[in-house]
Amino acid sequence: MAVKDRDRFSTATRIRLLGEQTAARVYRSQTKRQARRSRLTGRAALLALVMCSLIVALAYPMREYVSQRAEIDDLQREQRQARQRVERLRDQKARWQDDAYAEQQIRKRLHYVMPGETGFIVVDPHAARQSHADLGAADRPWYSNVWDGVDNADASDQ
Repeated sequence: MAVKDRDRFSTATRIRLLGEQTAARVYRSQTKRQARRSRLTGRAALLALVMCSLIVALAYPMREYVSQRAEIDDLQREQRQARQRVERLRDQKARWQDDAYAEQQIRKRLHYVMPGETGFIVVDPHAARQSHADLGAADRPWYSNVWDGVDNADASDQ
């Protein structure tokens, strides 16, 4: 028993026991701290705040950039169409400078004939029937025709 008591009070034994107790306390405090600590740390919260601020700060300029790019695309498309129209008009102007083309169009559109030619016009039979239907309106007084025109215009709006 004397050997046991002597071991119990030896410096090495006391230091070893003190180290074990200290290690147990540190282990308990670390596990308590880990249990108490949430997953959202201060750094993570700050990072999330900075990211949200950047997103909010860049949202409006990005929206403006996208809308301006769309507007630029629309204007470029309109410009291409205008250039194509100008080219068509230049071609048409060049054709009208040719006397043979001008003569052809005059004969076609204005029904002109050259001296010695016989001109004739083919009448569409459907157009003739339609003109006969309009003769009934010629028999009525003018104010009835005007009033019918107003009624027809009003009915087409609805």
